[in-house]
Amino acid sequence: MFCRYFCFFSLCLFLQTQRKCSLGRVSSLGGSDTASLPGFENLTMGYNKYLRPYFGGEPVQIAMSLDVASISSISESDMDYTATIYLRQRWTDPRLVFHGNKSFTLDARLVELLWVPDTYIVESKRSFLHDVTVGNRLIRLFSNGTILYALRITTTVACNMDLSKYPMDTQTCRLQLESWGYDENDVIFTWLRGNDSVHGIEKLRLSQYTVERYYTLISKSQQETGSYPRLILQFELRRNVLYFILETYVPSTLLVMLSWVSFWITLDSVPARTCIGVTTVLSMTTLMIGSRSSLSKTNCFIKAIDVYLGICFTFIFGALVEYAVAHYSSSQKRTAKTPQEGPANELTKEKEEINITGILSNSITSYKQQISFTGIEISSDNINCSDLTMKTHEKIKCFLRNKIYSIIGYFTIQNPSNVDHYSKLLFPLFFMLVNVFYWAYYLYF
Repeated sequence: MFCRYFCFFSLCLFLQTQRKCSLGRVSSLGGSDTASLPGFENLTMGYNKYLRPYFGGEPVQIAMSLDVASISSISESDMDYTATIYLRQRWTDPRLVFHGNKSFTLDARLVELLWVPDTYIVESKRSFLHDVTVGNRLIRLFSNGTILYALRITTTVACNMDLSKYPMDTQTCRLQLESWGYDENDVIFTWLRGNDSVHGIEKLRLSQYTVERYYTLISKSQQETGSYPRLILQFELRRNVLYFILETYVPSTLLVMLSWVSFWITLDSVPARTCIGVTTVLSMTTLMIGSRSSLSKTNCFIKAIDVYLGICFTFIFGALVEYAVAHYSSSQKRTAKTPQEGPANELTKEKEEINITGILSNSITSYKQQISFTGIEISSDNINCSDLTMKTHEKIKCFLRNKIYSIIGYFTIQNPSNVDHYSKLLFPLFFMLVNVFYWAYYLYF
């Protein structure tokens, strides 16, 4: 505080010395205009930097414009972006009016002697003012008392993101400027030229995003202490999906197609088909883990890329399960055929022996017994429940047993080799249909 008063006293002393020198020069040269620092002679005549212009009267009109120099990073995990901006504020202070039509650029350190707006960036996490080689600030004074105050600021601002359509998403972020202590009765914020007050954002080249459009808004922030003016720059960022197509979508699709190769391998080639199935499942698992590790803090979202990877993993796992079902059905059919061949051969031999004996009556009796036996075998799977001698609960059990047998028979695979035949058509067909619905939903809805 002592240093500030000392600097102020030195400045006043310097101005008075310059005035005396100018008066001496005028008297020696026979008369000329006085050379002094325009506007700043008022600082020695009751200027109070702690009071705003028009104090106690109308609010101060503060017009703003800004240039977006860069957006260095956009973090989905932290949900923020970091930008470097050039903020320019203009207002009129009638206490600094001087004669003439010139403007003067002053040393930025003189801002300590002036009243400036208490503008701050809403939802800013971290901000700093550049100071290489000196503080990057500009003060320009115009003859009508207008002051231009420019700053170079780098700030990290929160941006609430909806990642449900990641990586085919479009994010809307804001840069909001608001008065900290002065409410709308003291200051009024306006954009200098509407949307034309913002420059540079349309020329940005970002690694993952493209700036779709931007626009400016004027709003108010209603708080407990009053209503404060607020300016809003809102811009939309569309993510470039080509990188993710090459990095994730194409490899996952190729893994699904690789799992279909097993349909063209015979059921007896157990090592080959098992190797393809297990390898594709493990590769798909690794791909899913890698895609989620890049956004470790946003795993609470079910993103579009997670849905697609889940679909691919389901088809790959389904191909592995398909082989397990086909191979199991094939082995069960072979096992069922083996014990039936013995009685069939015995019946054939018995028939030949009976025919050799030439006894016609015994042959007819044996033939009738075989027909009767065969009829009982066939009807054992579907028992007649309309027998009048059966009780009610026995009929119910019989009916339920027949239904269960019919359902099991419906799902029983009669020819295991047809499973691969149908899978060659159904798996690609369903995968294409799912892809059509997936891309239509996330691109157009």
